[in-house]
Amino acid sequence: MKKSERRAPKRFVKTPGGKSKVHIGKVAAKPARCGMCGAILAGVPRVRPSELSKIPRSSRRPNRPYGGNLCPSCSRRIIKELARV
Repeated sequence: MKKSERRAPKRFVKTPGGKSKVHIGKVAAKPARCGMCGAILAGVPRVRPSELSKIPRSSRRPNRPYGGNLCPSCSRRIIKELARV
């Protein structure tokens, strides 16, 4: 078994020939987190990268500066700091 498949859910399936095989499922995606504080980001879907490409671009992340990278409070703090400089 591959190292990447150890975490995946496994199911034993009986084939028509009478043999037993292991079907390996897909690993659930972890939620997107803020780059500064580590909080879970709202508005970002919890899907694998291959499934994310099938979602419309407007639904992939919030449409604001630093959306999808920072939580609202951290992005507000960064924008204030940049305005003061």
